[in-house]
Amino acid sequence: MSEKKVIYLEDVVVGAQFHSPEHALDPAQVVGFAQQFDPQVFHLDEEAAKQTFFQGLVASGWHTAAVTMKLLVQSIPVGNGLIGAGVEVAWPQPTRPNDVLRVVSTVQHIQPSRSKPDRAIVTMECLTLNQHDEVCQRMTVKTLIMRRPGEQAG
Repeated sequence: MSEKKVIYLEDVVVGAQFHSPEHALDPAQVVGFAQQFDPQVFHLDEEAAKQTFFQGLVASGWHTAAVTMKLLVQSIPVGNGLIGAGVEVAWPQPTRPNDVLRVVSTVQHIQPSRSKPDRAIVTMECLTLNQHDEVCQRMTVKTLIMRRPGEQAG
């Protein structure tokens, strides 16, 4: 198994895409996350959830966000790590138990720092898709990405 090449600012271009591996979300994960972090009936009880807006058990949006973060770390091997500088998130449709999630991230904008030439804010759209290619979560993420150590701004 080969390790992914670590990337730095010099390696990132507008339009570049990153594709994550998959994460299968089973009912136990949905309920376990909800018990700890979002204890609402439509995340906890399959039968009671049938009487809610969702008409069945759904994952917390924050659970989808947490899985997305894991998949981002696995698919975008940034030197110095993924350092968040801001995010907008939307859940156009619920994530359901037994969904298989993956993330497609597209670089939209690169804004070099005016005062610190060793870094830039990179804006990406990150779509969390299920096995039917339906968007369960849409995030616009601003990430601080550093230049390769020893490199100068060009």
